[in-house]
Amino acid sequence: MKQYKLVIFDWDGTLMDTIGKIVDCMQSVALELKLPIPSELQVRDIIGLSILPAMEQLFPDFEDNYDTLLAAYKNHYLHLNLTPTPLFDGVESLLNQLQQSGKILAVATGKRREGLDRLLNETGFSKYFSATRSADEAASKPHPSMITSLLAQLNIAPEQAIMIGDSKLDIAMANNAGVDSIGVTYGAHSLQDLLTQHPTVTVDSPAEMLMHL
Repeated sequence: MKQYKLVIFDWDGTLMDTIGKIVDCMQSVALELKLPIPSELQVRDIIGLSILPAMEQLFPDFEDNYDTLLAAYKNHYLHLNLTPTPLFDGVESLLNQLQQSGKILAVATGKRREGLDRLLNETGFSKYFSATRSADEAASKPHPSMITSLLAQLNIAPEQAIMIGDSKLDIAMANNAGVDSIGVTYGAHSLQDLLTQHPTVTVDSPAEMLMHL
């Protein structure tokens, strides 16, 4: 089994169960702005993208008013929508065990820096991650720049790193960066969707990741 030095995690749908809230908020924004309401599957399909490309895909006829969309989405996500977003069972134990074993941990997420920092502070997870990349610091997934910039910052070769995510965009980003990947089946995209991008391995829970790391 390959010994990885760097383990990179996606956030939404991988560490934290935010999928239901994202779906609810996107549908509520559409209702508020009198736009066609996307289906749950349509919203799940854009999870992993940075917010602007996600909005462009869901609401292509609203291109001159994306600032309005973004403001409405932020208001729903932070203030109006009360859908809980718990950490997945076993996540903190996983991060603690990986850190104790000497792994370097990082995050590559479609969240903006403001949102990522808020959640890192709320969860207390800043202590686990040596570096993080957000949507406003790199090109949107599946472009490899989130991963390649982390590799450069941490001085890690691609063959020593692995990306873990719940979206086919995460797996495609890993492929584009030349790193191995773990697709998690409990998040946004189905096993069948993940397999289209040929992850190194798939798992059904955070605890199952340990045997591959």
